[in-house]
Amino acid sequence: MRIVSMRRRISVGWDWQSKVSQSQRGIVTSCRAVVLPRFGGPEVLEVRPNVEVPELKPNEVLVRAHAVSVNPLDTRMRSGYGRSIFEPLLPLILGRDISGEVAALGASVRSLIVGQEVFGALHPTAIRGTYADYAILSEDELAPKPVAVTHVEASAIPFAALTAWRAIKSTARISEGQRLLVIGGGGAVGFAAIQLSVAAGCHVTTTCGSQSIDRLLAAGAEQAVDYTAEDLELAIKGNFDAVLDTIGVPETERVGINLLKSGGHYMTLQGEAASLTDRYGLAVGLPLATAVLLKKQIQYRCSHGIEYCWTFMRADSEGLDEIRNLTEAGKLKIPVEKTFPILQVREAHEAKDKRYIHGKIVLELD
Repeated sequence: MRIVSMRRRISVGWDWQSKVSQSQRGIVTSCRAVVLPRFGGPEVLEVRPNVEVPELKPNEVLVRAHAVSVNPLDTRMRSGYGRSIFEPLLPLILGRDISGEVAALGASVRSLIVGQEVFGALHPTAIRGTYADYAILSEDELAPKPVAVTHVEASAIPFAALTAWRAIKSTARISEGQRLLVIGGGGAVGFAAIQLSVAAGCHVTTTCGSQSIDRLLAAGAEQAVDYTAEDLELAIKGNFDAVLDTIGVPETERVGINLLKSGGHYMTLQGEAASLTDRYGLAVGLPLATAVLLKKQIQYRCSHGIEYCWTFMRADSEGLDEIRNLTEAGKLKIPVEKTFPILQVREAHEAKDKRYIHGKIVLELD
C-alpha cells in the first residue's frame, strides 16, 4: 500500500498498515482489492495487492473497510448480468455494502469526520465497488454506523434495506394501517421490507419457504404463507395497498396483481432492463425495455386500476438515517449466516452459487 503527500483540501485519517504523519496531508493511492477481470464463475475473481485508489471528488469519502457483504447482485454481475453496461469497463471491483471507518474526506463533506465509524451502500451501477481495503462512496451513501451492531452485522444491512425502502417508502408511500404483501420475504430485501413496514405500523403478509416462517412471524408479519405447500390465492386473505415481489416470475406477478386494491402499487425487483440490454445491446435493448415497462403500466392501469413498476436500490440519505435509527433500536436486522476472510472471496461466491449457504454472507477485511 502506497501513501503520498498531497496539498489538496482533503482531511486525512490513518492507514491500517502505515500511519501518516500528523504534519502531512496524505491519502491512500493504492490498496488490496478483489478484481473482476472477465465474467465467469467464482474462479475469475482475483485478489490484487495494489489496485489504484482514485482521487476523491469534493462530495466523496474514503472508507477503510472492515466488512462488506455479498449480495445477489454481486454474483449475478460476476456471471455477466449487466454485460452490455459493464463489459466495456472491465476490470471491475464488485461489492455494494460496506461497514468501516472514514479515512479521508472530500473538500465539501460536512456531515462526517475522519475516524468515524460508518456504514452504507453504493448504487447498483458503481464500477469501483467495496470489495477492497479502501472504498469510495459519496457523502449521501453513508451514515454513522449503529453503535448497537458490529461491522459484520452493519455491512449486511444497507443495500437490502435501501432497496426495500425505495419500494415501500419512496414508490408506494405506505403509511400506518395499510396492508403490504411481500412475495419472497425470506430473502434480505423481503425481510427488510417486512421490518420497515411493521415499524411504520402496517399490516404485513408474506410468502416464504417453510424454514423462514417462524423468523418472519417473529419479525412482525401477521401471516406467513409457505408457497411450497399452499395455494397462495386461497391462503392469502383480503386485498393489499402494495405488493413487493422479490421473485418476479410471471406467476408471482399474476398473483400479486390480483391481490391488490384499486389504486395500489405492484413493485418487482426483477425488471427487464438489464436482461433486454444484455440481449440486444444498449441501443436497442434500453428503448425496448422502456416500451415493455410502459405497456405493462398502461395494461394494468386499465385492467386493474393499479400502478406497476420495476424497483431498484438508490442512495437515499433520509432512508439510510431511518434504517440506522431502526437498527439502533433493535427493530431492523439482517442476520449473517457466515463470514469469510476477503482472501476466500472465491469460496464465498461458490457457496452462494451452489446454495450451500442460504443466508447472508459477509467478507471480513481486518
